Amino acid sequence: MPLRFVLFLVGLVFLPVHADERPPAAAIASAHPLATEAGFEILKAGGNAFDAAVAVSAALAVVEPYSSGLGGGGFWLLHEAEKDRQVMIDGRERAPLAAHRDMYLDAKGEVIPRLSMDGALAAGIPGVPAALDHLAREYGCLPLAVSLAPAIRLAREGFPVTGHYRRMAAFRLAAFAESPEAARLFLQAGQPPELGHVIRQPDLAWVLERMAEEGADGFYRGEVARRLVAGVRAAGGIWTEEDLAGYRVVEREPVRGRYRGHEVISAAPPSSGGVALITMLNILAGFDLAALDEAGRVHLVVEAMRRAYRDRAEYLGDPESVAIPRERLLHPFYADGLRMSIRTDRATPSASLPGAVPPGGGDDTTHFSILDADGNAVAATLSINYPFGAVFVPPGTGVLLNDEMDDFSTKPGVPNAYGLVGAEANAIAPGKRPLSSMTPTFVRNDERLAVLGAPGGSRIITMVLLGTLEAVEGKPPLAWVSRPRIHHQYLPDVLQHEPGALDAPTRKGLEVRGHVLREQQPWGNMQAVLWERASDGRVEAASDPRVEGMAAVRVVRDE
Repeated sequence: MPLRFVLFLVGLVFLPVHADERPPAAAIASAHPLATEAGFEILKAGGNAFDAAVAVSAALAVVEPYSSGLGGGGFWLLHEAEKDRQVMIDGRERAPLAAHRDMYLDAKGEVIPRLSMDGALAAGIPGVPAALDHLAREYGCLPLAVSLAPAIRLAREGFPVTGHYRRMAAFRLAAFAESPEAARLFLQAGQPPELGHVIRQPDLAWVLERMAEEGADGFYRGEVARRLVAGVRAAGGIWTEEDLAGYRVVEREPVRGRYRGHEVISAAPPSSGGVALITMLNILAGFDLAALDEAGRVHLVVEAMRRAYRDRAEYLGDPESVAIPRERLLHPFYADGLRMSIRTDRATPSASLPGAVPPGGGDDTTHFSILDADGNAVAATLSINYPFGAVFVPPGTGVLLNDEMDDFSTKPGVPNAYGLVGAEANAIAPGKRPLSSMTPTFVRNDERLAVLGAPGGSRIITMVLLGTLEAVEGKPPLAWVSRPRIHHQYLPDVLQHEPGALDAPTRKGLEVRGHVLREQQPWGNMQAVLWERASDGRVEAASDPRVEGMAAVRVVRDE
């Protein structure tokens, strides 16, 4: 896929220190131009960053069905400028109450292929509708109905199919063949729609209207809930109305760390992103990366990735279900021990590290970043997991369901759709939230404010790591989102890289150290915002050139 420089954003924010300082303009970067415009529409109507986050989230649920939706979940990392307060809104999906650890295994205890990915049984209880209602009630200054209006309009009037939409639909075409309602909504005569074909979703507009009138109850109770449960159960799923009525968002304290004079604030469990990100930064803080050649730098970054992903597999899960050694994993002393196991001249075989059992033998999500004219900020990463989620729509709802149950460890040591392995900490249990890689992040010092995040399955955390390293070096947001990417996730023991990410001398230097290299097609869709608060006060935004998003900076306040 050729790189096309279209403005897009990741999920990192350098936060202002003084509450009375305000940026000269607002900025939004999201994965779709129509969602970015929806956010600015709400800012111009008098909304704040949190109202805009509702609008962008809901609009993406309409125009980016392959990445997010009302039938999915996410994490919204918020910065309240007046209070200098950060909080994470956990809208992650939950396992149905009838779920159990062996639900995707056959009589011999082996994983049944695709059962946790395709169809009604793959879907967790969605969290997005509850999170949008919570954002509007607790943090916004406009009624939910106002912030949902752009999404309702887009669902009724439709949006044109793009090249990226067609590629995602083609990728999941086999699953669409098993889901007539999803195929009717999102395909054209059983095939990926032609460019410019208008996708209209009147049933989804109806559901959004119920939410506009009744808040979260418009989704989790009443007629919408009855239709959702009836459709899921008719297709072999296990949802109940009790599952929906019992869903609640959770406010969590973000994880925090420091790296070279910057505070890093990121997603807390059940996201693995913040813990893994800060572990990697803590390891790298003990090396003089600038003194090394490119092969030496990449080697150390990869070794930090390897160790953080090993810990992800071994320790992380839903904090309400398992005991996570969070303080230990985030402590610089713990990173000192991990760093001592790294040889500068040799790759560490993943099989030699203790922990999860190695396994025998496409990805999607979305992110947006927002800065308003009062200095409030949102970094939000939302998902339905695999492209088009479970590729299942309960009739009469228009709600495309997630396949986040695949994010659990269906069997310890067996990789999921992204090749990630897990242990008992992330085993399936009733009402449990699956472990996530989503990593919305704020990074701040007294000079700059930045907002960063990205989609990309198991590669999210390493993308945010690379973007953070670029930001800390003082580079502009376009450099964060366009930087060629590398990735290592412990298992499989392979250094993945984009075309052109590693030149010939660097590849040779890595291979001599024992790394196995594998070139992949370009990945990710970062969205980023920066406020240069200590210099000229300028605000910048950038959208990943690899896909089709839009970043913009606009004056929205009438002085």
